Amino acid sequence: MIIDDKDTLSKTRDPWRLCSLNQVEEVKLVLRLIPIWLGCLMFSAVITQLHTFFTKQGSTMLRSIGPNFQVPPAALQSLVGLTILIAVPIYDQVFVPIARKITGHPSGITMLQRIGTGLFISILNMVVAGLVEMARVNTATKHGLMDAPKAVVPMSVWWLLPQYVLTGLGDVFTIVGLQELFYDQMPEEMRSIGAAAYISVVGVGSFINTAVISVVQVISSRHGNEWLGDNLNRAKLNYFYWVLAGLSAFNLCAYIWISRRFVYKKVENNDERVGEGKESGMGGYLDVKV
Repeated sequence: MIIDDKDTLSKTRDPWRLCSLNQVEEVKLVLRLIPIWLGCLMFSAVITQLHTFFTKQGSTMLRSIGPNFQVPPAALQSLVGLTILIAVPIYDQVFVPIARKITGHPSGITMLQRIGTGLFISILNMVVAGLVEMARVNTATKHGLMDAPKAVVPMSVWWLLPQYVLTGLGDVFTIVGLQELFYDQMPEEMRSIGAAAYISVVGVGSFINTAVISVVQVISSRHGNEWLGDNLNRAKLNYFYWVLAGLSAFNLCAYIWISRRFVYKKVENNDERVGEGKESGMGGYLDVKV
């Protein structure tokens, strides 16, 4: 941003050498979001269980509704969407007004606090999932089904309802909060990149989950049986859930440390504050206060 002798002697401005104040501040805004992006990857690794081990658990349990119908285990994922449909209006119409009176914040809580709440819910989700899996394995043991992986454990699939509901609640807080944050804090010209960035959290989180599974399998195989074997009754899926809970707890601590140092952008137009996280034009430039 500083004009040196070479820039002074040059007839044309080289955009790779000399940038405007506004361009520098916009890059700083983008770089500031990277730690938040990293801090949410573990959340995505947790919600990946919705499409994998949650479904596998459900396939081993009683799924009958009436005498002639069985719920497909993958269909339980619709409970997450139903939870979101119910929770979002409650959040907007009930939680936000109450929180606004307590905190004085227009949105009730900040975007970072909303994301952090979802991260905490993901920890609770894994703890609950581990407890339910313990109960499922104990039921299989009592009925002598430990070596019958294809047998149906006499335990209702609705025991899985809490972990599906918690997954939906986590999405309401973290995924929606990420969407708001990356849209609001990105420079106006880069908002499309912001949308792609928050969506990419889910994809990269799936790779993180795969890496965690690989490490768990290697370590557990060296100390006995693999935790995630084909026979779910003999596997230690509850241990894996608790590993995810521990990693998520560590991740939440790191996120809190990062978020406490995060500075929201503020925009002022003609010395009048328009609002936090809102862009306004000033001759083609943003007056970004850091």
